[in-house]
Amino acid sequence: MSHIVTVKAQVKDPAALAVACNRLGLASPTTGTAELFSGQATGLLVNLPNWRFPVVVDTQAGQVHYDNFNGAWGSQTELDRLLQAYAIEKARIEARKSGNSVTEQSLPDGSVKLTIHLGGAS
Repeated sequence: MSHIVTVKAQVKDPAALAVACNRLGLASPTTGTAELFSGQATGLLVNLPNWRFPVVVDTQAGQVHYDNFNGAWGSQTELDRLLQAYAIEKARIEARKSGNSVTEQSLPDGSVKLTIHLGGAS
């Protein structure tokens, strides 16, 4: 049986965020406070390629704080790639915790198809 799922991720798992950064070839997140244009934000700092300010992830609230000035200070595509990678890695972690395995297929439109195999080891 197949199901289509759309995920709206809250970024709450620091380990999944670190794996997502690694997956994208980014430096591991660091804990700190960043000066964004509109003020300060504290949490896990992720430096995206060609972004003026880091993305700040508050894992307690699951919120992502950033200032890319509508794309002038950083491409939204880079943030979208990070959030997609986070969602994939978080799904993998949770599936494995339940004793299931996961396969991944990249689709032509940039989306990703994850298949969870119940009871399988990965």
